[in-house]
Amino acid sequence: VDPGPLLASEGAKRQQALDILAAAVERVTSAGLKVVFDLHGVTQVPAYSMETIYDGADSEGVASYREMVVAVATMLARVGTDKVAFEPYNEPAYYPCDSSGSDDWQRIMADTVRDIRAVSSELTIVATGACGGSIAGLVNLTPGFDDPNLYYSFHMYEPHSFTHQRPDGTGAFASGLPWPADSSTPEKVTETLKAQMDAAGLSPVEQMMNMVAAREAIARYFEHNWGPSQLEASFRQAVDWAEAHGIPSRRLFMGEFGAILMSADGRMGAFDADRLRYLTAVRQQAERFAIPWSVWEFSNPYGMTVIRPEGPAVPDQEMLRALGLP
Repeated sequence: VDPGPLLASEGAKRQQALDILAAAVERVTSAGLKVVFDLHGVTQVPAYSMETIYDGADSEGVASYREMVVAVATMLARVGTDKVAFEPYNEPAYYPCDSSGSDDWQRIMADTVRDIRAVSSELTIVATGACGGSIAGLVNLTPGFDDPNLYYSFHMYEPHSFTHQRPDGTGAFASGLPWPADSSTPEKVTETLKAQMDAAGLSPVEQMMNMVAAREAIARYFEHNWGPSQLEASFRQAVDWAEAHGIPSRRLFMGEFGAILMSADGRMGAFDADRLRYLTAVRQQAERFAIPWSVWEFSNPYGMTVIRPEGPAVPDQEMLRALGLP
């Protein structure tokens, strides 16, 4: 849910928005499902985007956001604390996530948990680390505010060079990296990319310029030899952090994972077979450690979707199999 309209309103207007959201949540819970209510900031209106919370823990923007969070928590508690979980932040920035960074995000997250707990001791909260909600951000968080009804989110898009294969410039190409890396070679990826550029009618000069950037990314990906062992190491970081703080891994939450599907023109994304192998590998790692998960997403223009990207809105059966779903 975009928090922008809630941040932009107050009084009766905000209550009207909250009532609409409550009705939407109840439509889902009435079907026997539970809801993770995620405040997911967008950038269309910068004044009410996540930028509002990036001026430090003591800023007016953070105070306004926390006040809005209390209103949402109050609404969700009325819907039913046995039916919903509340994730008040999505992929917060506050880089870097090491000793050179500030303690602003630590304070914001801890204060927000206290705000919600003042509303309800039973509402499930999903906390997150900084640095885009990554594992690096999670392990930099000190969960002094922990309680048994609190989950800790991280998003898994590692390596980003595989999951988000898309070019920077208009008309450029960046696609075809395999999963795992050792299932192909840099030469094969380069040949495939060149064939796709030929098919698209790029001139030799355009192809040459594109390959200058692409070759570096391809070489770096294969140099790291991305595969199951690196995925396991990333998950281990999260699990080790949880264990160090006495938190069972079942209270970690992989709130997002996914990979861009190759576009019809071959300009971006992974081949479907590679995408499906990646999704399977990530899902299995999470389940190995008893970590609940949520995939990104139901519908998405980049093929990161559980329904088929084209035609009628029907499930992508191959993707469902990769997710271990019937």
